[in-house]
Amino acid sequence: MMAARIVLLFAVSPCLMSSNDNAYDRFIRHHIPPDSPTTVDETVWERFIKDHGLCERPLQSFLHPDDKNRVKAVCTKRGGKVHKGNLCISLNKFSFITVEYAVGSCRVKKTKHLILACDKVNNMCLPVHFQRNPNNENPREHARYCDAPRRWAE
Repeated sequence: MMAARIVLLFAVSPCLMSSNDNAYDRFIRHHIPPDSPTTVDETVWERFIKDHGLCERPLQSFLHPDDKNRVKAVCTKRGGKVHKGNLCISLNKFSFITVEYAVGSCRVKKTKHLILACDKVNNMCLPVHFQRNPNNENPREHARYCDAPRRWAE
C-alpha cells in the first residue's frame, strides 16, 4: 500500500525525486543544444533542423541558449506555478522554436508559453521534460508556486 502512495504523490506534484539522475542533462541536450541558433529566424532554424537531421522526430522544441537560467527557474517559486501533475507553467512567456514533422516536410513555428515537468535531480528541482501547450495556456491565478517540497529526504 505504501508503494501506491509514493507513485500517487510522484504523479501529482512537481519536484519529487527523479528516477533518472541524468534527466536534466538530457533535457538540456534535447532542448538547448550547444550549437543551436541564437535567433528565432525561421529560415535559420529550418537550415539547422535539416543539417542536424532533426526532422525525423514528430515534434521537438528548442529554447534560446541565453534562457537556460530562466528555464531552470520555471521549476521554482521565482519562475513557475503548478500546472498539473509534476508540470509547472512559466510565470512569464518564452519565445521558442517548435519543429513539427509531417510526411515530406519539416515545419518550423514560433510559440510563446512554456510548460515543463520538474523533478528533483541532484538535490535540485529541475526541468526534465518539455510539455506541449497547444491551447496557449497561462498560469492559473490561484495555483501554488512550483518549488521543492518542504521536506526532501536526503
